[in-house]
Amino acid sequence: MNIRNVAIIAHVDHGKTTLVDSLLRQSKTKLSKENAEREFIMDSNELERERGITIFSKNASVEWRGTKINIIDTPGHADFGGEVERVLSMADGCLLLVDAKEGPMPQTRFVLKQALAKKHRIIVVINKIDRPDARPDFVLNKTFDLFVELGASDAIADFPVIYASAKQGKAGQSPILNSMTDISPIFEAILEYIPAPEANESAPLQMLITTISGDVFKGRIATGRIANGILKANQDVVHISRSGVMKKYRPPSVMTFTGLERIDAKEVRAGDIAAISGIPDITIGETIADPDNPSALPLLKIEEPTVKMNFSVNDSPFCGKEGEFSTSRQIRERLYRELEIDTALLVEDAPNGNWIVSGRGELHLAILIERMRREGYEFQVSRPRVITKETDGKIMTPYEQAFIEVPEAYNGIIIQKLGARHGEIQDMRSEEGITFLEFLIPTQGLLGYRSEFLTDTKGLGILNTIFYGYKEDPGGWKERNQGSLVAHETGVTNMYGLINVQDRGVLFLGPAINVYKGQVVGQNSRSNDLSVNVCKTKELSNMRSRNDAAAEHFNTPRDMDLEDALEYIGDDELVEVTPKTVRIRKMVLDEADEKRKKALGLISR
Repeated sequence: MNIRNVAIIAHVDHGKTTLVDSLLRQSKTKLSKENAEREFIMDSNELERERGITIFSKNASVEWRGTKINIIDTPGHADFGGEVERVLSMADGCLLLVDAKEGPMPQTRFVLKQALAKKHRIIVVINKIDRPDARPDFVLNKTFDLFVELGASDAIADFPVIYASAKQGKAGQSPILNSMTDISPIFEAILEYIPAPEANESAPLQMLITTISGDVFKGRIATGRIANGILKANQDVVHISRSGVMKKYRPPSVMTFTGLERIDAKEVRAGDIAAISGIPDITIGETIADPDNPSALPLLKIEEPTVKMNFSVNDSPFCGKEGEFSTSRQIRERLYRELEIDTALLVEDAPNGNWIVSGRGELHLAILIERMRREGYEFQVSRPRVITKETDGKIMTPYEQAFIEVPEAYNGIIIQKLGARHGEIQDMRSEEGITFLEFLIPTQGLLGYRSEFLTDTKGLGILNTIFYGYKEDPGGWKERNQGSLVAHETGVTNMYGLINVQDRGVLFLGPAINVYKGQVVGQNSRSNDLSVNVCKTKELSNMRSRNDAAAEHFNTPRDMDLEDALEYIGDDELVEVTPKTVRIRKMVLDEADEKRKKALGLISR
């Protein structure tokens, strides 16, 4: 068959999306005016462009020498590993991108392990060969060691290698940039080494759904690979749900990919990637089959979530003023709608009317919160907590491997801080003034640590983590060692009141901002919470001093975005999220009421 299905996998920021851009442009693929003018074509989501990372997997298709090549761009961050796990089932081979300086990184290990489990043929692309500090020979040796370590067979470990500079749109068989002319060696390697899909057009129809999206006119669109048979528009099919329930439908639209666009097709044959509409309740991992001989494909298995948070309706004094959707029904519908497109997410109804939302990590949940916020939702969330299990009477907690690169001057403070968080050092080495550390640490020990890590390393450290597994909980967890500055009254912050308070700690707000009683306005320099009056105004009189104004100095407040707020809050605090503002507040706004409930054990101390 003149079809190749290839996934592009790599660690975050190793150049996947840039490479796909070059493949699309140099294959003369027709692009819309908007896409043609944009730098990162595949990063269609606003959050992806802002952060410079891929969050959602995407499909594209190019034509090269009479062969249709379906390209699947995958996320590189560990928290979005669920996306990688399910879309690899659509591919027959992978391009594994490795940075020519950094070499294999934690997520490289994860995505390669997933690809090897599916026995995909791998083409290694050593990218960013144009970097002045590139070391392709070292990176190639490390990549081969990783293949061997993960138990790759001799045939797969004998992988072809392409050197590339995706940014310049060049690739070649050797690491010499001057000898490269265009990106075509990658296309040639795909045609030579990635096998055509094994599929039978004459067998009964079977299609596994791996992605769900929406369309204004066509409604719910399900995308997946046709394992067997031929899918035609307006033909009868059977939808087989996860529970085995079968329903007959006649999809009005069958689509295939050309470039980045979905186009209507009369039929899509086995081995190709297709999209269909007209099945309202279909979800990821389910099967579309022939009505005369319905047979379900194996369900997709996704790793369980490790971190959970409580979502609840916003009940602050400012509730309903900034959000379009703020009711319990609206928030619940939105959370459960997310389950249809994110298989790594879990949502449960809590007895108190809240919702427990579980995901693969802090970033996974933070991205969901940010997306909801931009859609006009208003709600509040609790501090992230790890999901523990009980095995043979022992509490088991998730552990992660942490890979750290820091200048040698800072390795002492990192070892000290992670040791206090029950981290076990596994490896330590130094190269050219940089120390490489590897820790095995409970996920709970990493919660709230990233901002502290950046402060300790003066922004020069790199921290990557990957899920390791469950081990016995070490216990002895300490509460956070800082308290909060809490607003004493509802009002508008005043410069006079802020200057009087700033010596008590670090403020999060500037002047002329509306606050309410019980809102956290800063971090106390001591371990206890402190009630402060940031709305206090200066009493006017007819007496003044010439030097008063000169002596006043206001320190720049610390800007707390959503992720900073989630890292900061304690067990007795919440993050209030609205389309306009992210606020930190106490669970119980009245100080006296909070002390009474703590004494009664109704809330955490």
